[in-house]
Amino acid sequence: MNVLSLFNGMSTGHTALDNVGIKVGKYYSSEIKPAAIKLTQHHYPNTIQLGDVTKWKEWDIDWKSIDMVLSGSPCQDLSIAGKREGLEGNRSSLFFVFVDILNHIKQFNPKVLFLQENVGSAQKKDVGIMSRALGVYPVRINSKLVTAQLRDRYYWSNIKTAPDGMFGDIVTDIPQPKDRKIMLKDIIESGYVTQNKSFCILEGESRPHKLNRRRFRRWKKKAFVTIVFTKKPLSPFFNRYLTQVELERLQGFPDGWTSILTRNDAASLLGDGWTLPIIEHIFSFIGETNNG
Repeated sequence: MNVLSLFNGMSTGHTALDNVGIKVGKYYSSEIKPAAIKLTQHHYPNTIQLGDVTKWKEWDIDWKSIDMVLSGSPCQDLSIAGKREGLEGNRSSLFFVFVDILNHIKQFNPKVLFLQENVGSAQKKDVGIMSRALGVYPVRINSKLVTAQLRDRYYWSNIKTAPDGMFGDIVTDIPQPKDRKIMLKDIIESGYVTQNKSFCILEGESRPHKLNRRRFRRWKKKAFVTIVFTKKPLSPFFNRYLTQVELERLQGFPDGWTSILTRNDAASLLGDGWTLPIIEHIFSFIGETNNG
C-alpha cells in the first residue's frame, strides 16, 4: 500500500499499518516539525519527506499510485481549548488543503482510501462542513476505551461505510473498540493518582512548569492537567508531571518509542498526535466489504 500522510507527525499511520499486518510500499510524509521528521526517519528511514502541505502542487508524486491518504489536520481553531475560530482559523483551515489533495488523487484513483481525524469538541457546523466536503459523516471514538487517557475524537473514513437515516447519508461504519479497562494507575511509573483516567494530553505538555498553589487549584478544577503525586496525596504540593514513558503509554506506544527525543519534544508530538490503538482498530477493517 502506497500512503500519503499529511500533517504526518510521528508516523502513527505507518506504525498502525505495520501492526495490523498491512505492508507499506512508499510512504510519503508532509511534515515541517524537525522533531517529528527526526523520529519518523529513525523508525522509518525510507519515508519520503515532502515538506509543507501548502506546496503540494510542487510535489514529485505519481498520484495514481497512492492507495491511502491520511490527515490529522490542525485542530487548534476547532478545539474548545482554542479560540474557536473554526475552519476559518489559520491552522484548521488547512483541512481544505487535504480536501484539495484528496480530490486531485481521486481523478487518478477513485477508490483511494482516506482517514481524517479531528477533535470531538469541534462545533457541529464545522463537523457538518467537513462531512459534506468528504462525502461521509464521522464516527466518534474516545481513546479511553483502549488507553488510560480521555481523548474524544472524530474520524472520517471510507475504509468501511454504510448508509444511515431516511436520506441514506453515508457514515463511517467503524464500530467502537472493546473497552480494555486500562486505568491511569496502571500506566504510571511511580507515585499515586486520584483520577481513573488521564485528561487529554495536549501539545502543551511540552512546556511543563512548576505548579504553584493557586494554579494547581485552578487547573485541577478546569481539568486541564493530570497530576501524579509522588506520595499519597495528603497535600497538593507533592506532585509531578507525566514522564515521557507515561505519555507514550497514554497514546498506546511502546515504552521508549520516542527515546531519541527530549521529553518535551516527545510530549509535543504525542500530545498533538493520534492514539495508536485507535488507528490500528480502524485499519483492521481495510479490505472488508464496503456497504456505502
